[in-house]
Amino acid sequence: MRPGPPERALDAIVAATYDAAPMSPQDLFDPVSPPATDTTSVTAPVRGRAPRRRVIYLLPNLLTTGCVFSGFYAVVAAIDGNFERAGIAVFVAMIFDGLDGRVARLTGTASAFGKEYDSLADMVAFGLAPAIVSYQWGVARIAEYGRAWGRFGWLAAFFYCAAAALRLARFNTRVATQDKRYFEGLPSPSAAAVVSAFVWASSEWREPGLPGLIIAFAVTALAGALMVSSLSFPSFKNFDLTKPVRFISLVVVPVIFVVIFADPPRALLLCFGGYALWAPLVWVWRRLRRSRRSTAL
Repeated sequence: MRPGPPERALDAIVAATYDAAPMSPQDLFDPVSPPATDTTSVTAPVRGRAPRRRVIYLLPNLLTTGCVFSGFYAVVAAIDGNFERAGIAVFVAMIFDGLDGRVARLTGTASAFGKEYDSLADMVAFGLAPAIVSYQWGVARIAEYGRAWGRFGWLAAFFYCAAAALRLARFNTRVATQDKRYFEGLPSPSAAAVVSAFVWASSEWREPGLPGLIIAFAVTALAGALMVSSLSFPSFKNFDLTKPVRFISLVVVPVIFVVIFADPPRALLLCFGGYALWAPLVWVWRRLRRSRRSTAL
């Protein structure tokens, strides 16, 4: 008679027992260890998905370091009393800040480290440096007119620095959901350009007087207020440099260079000051138009 399924299963268990390696007396007293698990399925990467790596690229971070260096040099130049070099250093930092992100995207070297490093560099070059440049230029002079004016000067500089930090923090938390065509609040590089260009242009005044000093710190405080405002400033990110243009556009480029280099501090102040005032003027114009429509109805 042929064996049934239970008999065949029993024969297989007996055969496996005889084929297994004999146990030593020590194995009888050792604690039973859990069976080894196959970790191949756990550690093996999923097909079609690249493993995540924390990488640091040299080229974009080298440009970001140039931004930090320019901001630090602006502070040193302001402490030494050379406000022309301090203003130039802030604008050089703007060039580095504009290049590092674009280079990272063009070369495929963007990383989480680079984004965090760029944000800290912006705080140094466009938050701390312009505040110290403004402080060094005006506080010592305005303090001669009384302690209250001196306190107003360094508090205006501090407010600008704190506003730049808040502006960068808000930008980092909302960058994924924000409309790419606009900035919420005045960008910190533009605010730094306004403050630095004003101090650079005003450094030729040997005695600006109390009205000039009040205007300088008012500009610093206003730039800080615009940074933390909810006004929309155009980002120009949809401007395509690879599109074909008309010949007249190429003629405008050297004209812009001539205007800027004829009087750099005042030309840059006019350019970035107009950009900073654009959003508030548009907001006022819209409010006036709405009020006129409501009164007409």
